[in-house]
Amino acid sequence: MIRIENAFKKAELENRKAFIPFITAGDPSLMKTIDLVKAMISGGADIVEIGIPYSDPLADGVILQEAAKRALDAGTKVNDIFRVISKLRQDTEIPIVFLVYFNTIFQYGIQNFMEQCQRVGIDGLIIPDVPFEESDEIYPIMIAHDIAPIPLVTPTSINRVEEILQSGKGYIYCVSSLGVTGKRKKFSESALTFIQEVKARAPIPVAVGFGIQSPATASFFKPFVDGVIVGSAIVDYIHQVDGRVELVEAYIHQFVQELYE
Repeated sequence: MIRIENAFKKAELENRKAFIPFITAGDPSLMKTIDLVKAMISGGADIVEIGIPYSDPLADGVILQEAAKRALDAGTKVNDIFRVISKLRQDTEIPIVFLVYFNTIFQYGIQNFMEQCQRVGIDGLIIPDVPFEESDEIYPIMIAHDIAPIPLVTPTSINRVEEILQSGKGYIYCVSSLGVTGKRKKFSESALTFIQEVKARAPIPVAVGFGIQSPATASFFKPFVDGVIVGSAIVDYIHQVDGRVELVEAYIHQFVQELYE
């Protein structure tokens, strides 16, 4: 968890927002995943979120659903993803967070999954289908393995937001709008009000995600958060350029530079 804490402190000291790109493991291949994460780091990522592909990703829009399907069709397995993280950890200390659905953890074995995460150096988990009311069954196990439970807070969470915010470690994943992941051209003023309220109450950094497709859309929230998460836009670009690492690095670099302006 300390790596996540240090990443936000570094961004704050440099008077900027933490940039958190997302990639689906195994799309287009696991070997490319290694190179693409390194490209994201070179391009300016502060934290990297890696999605473990799942066949029924209820929080994901079409772009991430298709990426997960491509990864699964390519034969991506959880043990192979752990091996990829082990290789990455030989070259980087950047915080790495998994986005993983609970059934994957359950099928692997909760204790075994956490032990493997700790062994390879995973810093946090986002589990979108575990509601706060059921998090007591898994958050303590994560914390015992030095893995930050990163809660999702949505506009529908407002009546129990205090409890959710207190349960999180690392950072709060603030969902910008209702619905699934994807690219959006604009957001409502009510979304901004919601995020300002979350930020005012949160004891740890707040990062906004879901729908951030460009620095321009990120700028809507940028003054009120500590970090910006970009998923579908990057995954879509990776697919468009067939995973060409140099192009992805340039895309990330340009995104980061415009985000800092």
